[in-house]
Amino acid sequence: MGLRSGHALAVPLAPVTTTRPCRPDTDLHVERPYLPRASVAPSAEHPDGSVQHAIKYRRYSVMQQHCVYWDGDDDGVIWPRDTWKGFRDLGFNLLFSFWATIVIHSTLSFPTRLGVSYLPDPFFRIYLETIHADKHGSDSGVFDTEGRFIPARFEDMWTKYTAGAATKRGAPPTTMTLSELWNFMRGNRLAMDPFGWMASFLEWITTFLLVQKNGEVDKEDVRKVLDGSLFFEIRCAREGNEGWNQGFGFGGDGFVGGKKMLPFGL
Repeated sequence: MGLRSGHALAVPLAPVTTTRPCRPDTDLHVERPYLPRASVAPSAEHPDGSVQHAIKYRRYSVMQQHCVYWDGDDDGVIWPRDTWKGFRDLGFNLLFSFWATIVIHSTLSFPTRLGVSYLPDPFFRIYLETIHADKHGSDSGVFDTEGRFIPARFEDMWTKYTAGAATKRGAPPTTMTLSELWNFMRGNRLAMDPFGWMASFLEWITTFLLVQKNGEVDKEDVRKVLDGSLFFEIRCAREGNEGWNQGFGFGGDGFVGGKKMLPFGL
């Protein structure tokens, strides 16, 4: 398989190049998909990304857009109380929200603080301006080291780890099961990077708990998690009568697997 003679996309002595194929037609849907986007997160299905969200936050990088929801007062600094409130507004329960706030601020505050001072922040605040410093190893590679979004890497994420499902469906995959998500996390692990392994696991499992439906995560939901627009949508949905009917256990206004098991969220 290849583009032309001498430009193979898979080779026999590296079978992983066959079992994890790249998507070869991304450029038919997204112009120059290898070029990192500073303020928009496009996909093959949505080549313009989240238009209104990108316009509103056009001065922010995509990684900053991913986090701007947590900066509730728009001061460029995410306090632990902002993170707590952000998780509660998404429907996560008290215990999970407390645990997530402790983990996030104890591990991610100092790298962003280095853009301001060499001394740790006594309040464990996270600084939005330097949020790119929180990029860790063993991740998907969708964000570059400056916080820009790389469409080709996002498309490859789905093609590499759902290739069997794509073959059965006869079309590019748009959902990922928990087992496929686990294979994705394993496939992106780097040697001697236990922090990156754990960070990636916690991020993607939290995403699964928040957006899964019928045991799968939808590609568009994941794209909107990466650019942060889905967080605002979920908060808005929870303020309405219907609530957020996705998620599993820890979130979802009392929903478990799409079915409401409790009369109210915890």
